Amino acid sequence: MAVIELRETYLPDSSTITRGLLRTKIEEGELQGRIVIHQLLVKMFEKLFREFNNPMGFVGLKELTIIRQLISSQERDDLSLEYTKELPQGYRFIEPRSLSEVDDIIRELASEWNATLVTCDEVQEMAAKAMGVRVLLLKEKKRELLFEKFFEETTMSVHLKEGVVPYAKVGTPGRWELRSIGDTPLSREQLEQIEREILEVARQEKVGFIEIERPGSTIVQLKHYRIIIARPPFSDGLEITIVRPLIKLSLEDYNLPRKLVERLERQAEGILIAGAPGMGKTTFAQALAEYYNRKGKIVKTVESPRDMQLPEEVTQYSKNYSTSEEIHDVLLLSRPDYTVFDEMRDTRDFEIYSDLRLAGVGMIGVVHATTPIDAIQRFIGRVELGMIPSIIDTVIFIHKGRVEKVYELETVVKIPHGLREAELARPVVLIKDFLTSQPEYEIYVFGERTFVVPVKRTPSAREIRARTLIDRTMSKYIPQGEYEIQAGRNGEIMVLIEPEYLNSLSTKIFKRLKRIAKKLGMDVEIKPRS
Repeated sequence: MAVIELRETYLPDSSTITRGLLRTKIEEGELQGRIVIHQLLVKMFEKLFREFNNPMGFVGLKELTIIRQLISSQERDDLSLEYTKELPQGYRFIEPRSLSEVDDIIRELASEWNATLVTCDEVQEMAAKAMGVRVLLLKEKKRELLFEKFFEETTMSVHLKEGVVPYAKVGTPGRWELRSIGDTPLSREQLEQIEREILEVARQEKVGFIEIERPGSTIVQLKHYRIIIARPPFSDGLEITIVRPLIKLSLEDYNLPRKLVERLERQAEGILIAGAPGMGKTTFAQALAEYYNRKGKIVKTVESPRDMQLPEEVTQYSKNYSTSEEIHDVLLLSRPDYTVFDEMRDTRDFEIYSDLRLAGVGMIGVVHATTPIDAIQRFIGRVELGMIPSIIDTVIFIHKGRVEKVYELETVVKIPHGLREAELARPVVLIKDFLTSQPEYEIYVFGERTFVVPVKRTPSAREIRARTLIDRTMSKYIPQGEYEIQAGRNGEIMVLIEPEYLNSLSTKIFKRLKRIAKKLGMDVEIKPRS
């Protein structure tokens, strides 16, 4: 090797380049000497980008281009950029299979050259110091991320795509609107800069992590943001979606009926939380996990990605960094009191949920469903029909951020609803409204098919009598159509009145309704109709 003319020789590894910290040091004028880039880094970045469409390949090549332009523009005598092909003694040239292999070569070369290894990787730093190599460890300074400027207090998610004006969902789960948050379409270069920053920061310890990395897409959990990056050819253009949990609630914030809270605390161990996308399922599951943790239960989660904000006592497992068998074995052997299985999608997820529940582990599954019954039907065909009530005992349907419906399941032997002959009696899974105990659906096998049949509820004679008396009383004071009489979840009768008529109700009407309720042994509630 030629005699070193400048004061110091720096050999940066891949981490300093992909995280942009080498560029930052040059911009700040903190490096003086020779910066030597190994050509194996260039080849590896090119291979990642060309063959695997890996975003780190693009980031690396882009950063090296920026560094070369930066040093050329500064025209400094005390700083230069060079490239080398030299390999450490004993090494023969092989095609590198990963960036970590290239980093190992760079570390060995730094030892032979008596140069300074530049890295952001603490493990690399420890290995270099063990070999007696000088190390410059670069750490990221805290800064506001580029995409954070798009977020306001009530922003749920931000949607960025090249050639399109940025827009955002603003509001609360179930009550949001789509708003434009810019005047001009985003360019490819702007999105690439945001993508590069996200990937740089995500690789830093404890700040974030890359949950899924594929040729056409990357899913990142960065602080409390869930970020989905899609790129061609998977998508028709570079697209970045950033989702932020807007609110964090405790179970008490949901104002659940006492009966349901008691079931969750004492009996429910096969819980299914269902709802449409964006309705607050994961927020409720997070609140339930924290509730069990406060009660002294051992709670673990299986997530994809890991985006729940939970106490340190709750261990969060990634479905993407493990196999189904590994998750099954770890949970079965560690036996937590409750496991939250977020985003159950494929058959294997439902099988793991079922197997762990039958093994005695309390399970809380989160599934996408547009109606409560749809969530239960996701299990039909995946497990035996008669086993479903043993696996699922409570179904909680979330709509617009609140608990809208709760089902309980049981198996009985009866004649299915709608059939008449006694010889047709068979095991039937009853799905009942938990608060009223009224059956709403029956599931049974007839021939070779499984039927899910809604059960039409017939009002009792007492309820019909109550509705008639209440209707007769209300019609004397309020026009027909301005009020509505309904059966409540707990067996009460609810009178829903248009808000403008509420103030005109006299004490006499309330007293008459109270007498009717007392006579029939039922509760009567008057509420505004929204």
